[in-house]
Amino acid sequence: MYEIRFTGAAGKYLKKVKEKGLRKAFQSALEEISSDPYIGELKTGDLAGVYCYNVYYSQTNYELAYKIYEEDGQMAVVILAGTRENFYNELKRYMK
Repeated sequence: MYEIRFTGAAGKYLKKVKEKGLRKAFQSALEEISSDPYIGELKTGDLAGVYCYNVYYSQTNYELAYKIYEEDGQMAVVILAGTRENFYNELKRYMK
């Protein structure tokens, strides 16, 4: 099992989620990432080294972007979470 940590932006977004179904969908996605972090899609180019995982809820696509660190133990750091709309542009800005 990998330890899951959050950046400020991801933690803030996930705290704001009030709808129970969406919160449960994110929680199950985080559990899947914790058990197998390589389940997400590895990005290339500007986002090299970042994994993205799709979360579908109520006909809307949400994304979780995370990096895997294995030097000091097994850890996955969630960088950003949100709806798919403009997600990758926001992620690129956040990565700079």
